[in-house]
Amino acid sequence: MTDGAATHCPYCALQCAMTLSTPAAPTEAPLDVAARDFPTNRGGLCRKGWTSASLLKHPGRVTEPLLRGPDGVHHPVSWEAALKFAAAAVRTTRANYGPDAVGVFGGGGLTNEKAYQLGKFARLALGTSRIDYNGRFCMSSAAAAGMRAFGLDRGLPFPLADLDSASTILLLGSNVAETMPPFVQHLHGARDAGGLIVVDPRRSATAAFTADGGGLHLQPLAGTDLALLLGLSHVVIHENLADSAYIEDRTAGYPALARSVSAFWPERVQTLTGVPAGLIRETARRLAEGARLGGSYILTGRGVEQHADGTDTATAAINLALLLGLPGSARSGYGTLTGQGNGQGGREHGQKADQLPGYRKITDPAARAHVAAVWGVPEASIPGPGLPAVELLRSLGQPDGVRCLFVHGANVAVSAPDANAVIAGLRSLDFLVVCDFFISETAAEADLILPVTQWAEEEGTLTNLEGRVLRRRRAIAPPPGVRSELWIMTRLAGLLDAPSTFSEDPETVFEELRLASAGGLADYSGIDYARLDRGEEAYWPYPAGSNGTPRLFLDSFAHPDGRAVFTPVAPGHRSSLAAEAGVRPTGADPAGAPMTLVTGRLLEHYQSGTQTRRVAALAAARPEARLQIHPAAAAAQGIAEGDVVAIANGRGKVLCRAELSAEIRPETVFLPFHFPGAGSANRLTEAATDPVSGMPEFKTTTVWVRPAAAGARAEALQLEGAS
Repeated sequence: MTDGAATHCPYCALQCAMTLSTPAAPTEAPLDVAARDFPTNRGGLCRKGWTSASLLKHPGRVTEPLLRGPDGVHHPVSWEAALKFAAAAVRTTRANYGPDAVGVFGGGGLTNEKAYQLGKFARLALGTSRIDYNGRFCMSSAAAAGMRAFGLDRGLPFPLADLDSASTILLLGSNVAETMPPFVQHLHGARDAGGLIVVDPRRSATAAFTADGGGLHLQPLAGTDLALLLGLSHVVIHENLADSAYIEDRTAGYPALARSVSAFWPERVQTLTGVPAGLIRETARRLAEGARLGGSYILTGRGVEQHADGTDTATAAINLALLLGLPGSARSGYGTLTGQGNGQGGREHGQKADQLPGYRKITDPAARAHVAAVWGVPEASIPGPGLPAVELLRSLGQPDGVRCLFVHGANVAVSAPDANAVIAGLRSLDFLVVCDFFISETAAEADLILPVTQWAEEEGTLTNLEGRVLRRRRAIAPPPGVRSELWIMTRLAGLLDAPSTFSEDPETVFEELRLASAGGLADYSGIDYARLDRGEEAYWPYPAGSNGTPRLFLDSFAHPDGRAVFTPVAPGHRSSLAAEAGVRPTGADPAGAPMTLVTGRLLEHYQSGTQTRRVAALAAARPEARLQIHPAAAAAQGIAEGDVVAIANGRGKVLCRAELSAEIRPETVFLPFHFPGAGSANRLTEAATDPVSGMPEFKTTTVWVRPAAAGARAEALQLEGAS
């Protein structure tokens, strides 16, 4: 064991710095966690970070391979037997159905080394194109919009500390006060200037930060963010607030953009969104004034991106930023807040269906030739593009779909849309392999569970929300029966007679990643472990011989002509339906009328809750899902505080207690997505996807809310007691 390991938190993309050390006296956790001063967290951690080490010795930890027997129960087997079972399942599936009947589902929490080798393993060892990952549920719309506008996708194209000096920040669809609390430090400057503007259908903890002169809270009807952004652009253009010199010198496509927003004057947008026209004008004017005087930033999160028109909505936010001259400015900017721990690096190096390392397109002949040369294989041996996550999961067990699936770092039984259908798909597979450190809801469905290392037991790198590459360092040895995914992939590749080479050593894998990424958009070729271990800042692109790129686009954008591109967008059919649901002036949801469900995260939990639901302090604070509903809407249905309610639609039903709050719009309800079983929000969400990014529609789901029947109440109370 090593004392004083300088590493980073295992949870979100803020990647707060921490030091792990041996406790002076025995404690529940095998390591002490101390926050480190670092530009992103400045010595702060949230409660998830402070309690993160408690999971390392959790009694529910999987510490040996488990194989489902004929009795339906998982039984321990040796690693040799487990790997032979997995390899045999792959061989049988390929022989019977072809290589694309084998699939891989990865995760945005995997290190860069694991994500890179997982893409290589899928394509060379398994021979399949069927690989995608849960980042498709997180960053795909923002990434697609960034590529469309700038020719490059990096969540924040500037260091997070740049926000400190801003006088105006427009934050859309992100509740950072709960999802990444240390981030809030970087909003203080804008709040003190009265320039923090938050867009959210709920008066979230972040929206509440605008009170007492701190800024503005815009509370639109769920699903109408695109119309709101078009209204803001309309004001900027028609009040001559746009940066005309910037538009002329650094962009393309302005005339078409100007025409496209002409129909979205503030009064019309008010009828679509419920946001008063005066607030729309005030927001646009504040952004323009901030850009001229003290710096303006526009930041987006999942609330505006997790829609079937998420790419267009993120594009509308970028169009607004371009009108104001923000991207590539020394004092202003546009960015999107990456969610998962390695959500940035995890989408750069090959575990996406359409991508090769270095953010290369898998359909690009030059990209394929480059990567094939690094791997030492013929270019033709690299499969073409596969299926994005929702389509991949929809194909499970189907005649022409995936019959054997490997899952790494994901819990799709809870996190994927239309979860009931996903679970049915998992159960229809011929063979399911899940690599995890707990028996998650997905692992519970597996034929084979392979126990893997946790964050404090491994070495590697991650890339935070700024595009800065960071070192993860081992602080404690894993349990004897646990292995790294790199080790598993290397052993399976050998059993499958895979071409090329695979390694269980993270630094060796990173050295190959450097070569594979060289010359790509996400070029890591100038970064190595020695540089990171010296504490040097490493923002990609970082070509060999350079000093990296903390701030993108200062001189030009990544399109061939160096210009950013305006892309006209408009609300589609689904957004129109949301608007037609109406802004009800009475504030009450009439009996029998549908409501709009919004899903999201809580302060105490993370993603599917596989980890945080097992932390005693976090589970005690938030032991169950609760439906946030406006008191007027609750009264219309005869629902009181704490009542068990049924939330239902054609896809499923959820049972949980009601939490009455005037902080949410009256036609909208909110449910966290961290919980399984009867409280699983994604039993209700729809698998409709954005046509560009493949992002599912998580944020606007039509549901009916009723008091639960007596039998259902008893079921809910029984489940609550079991948790």
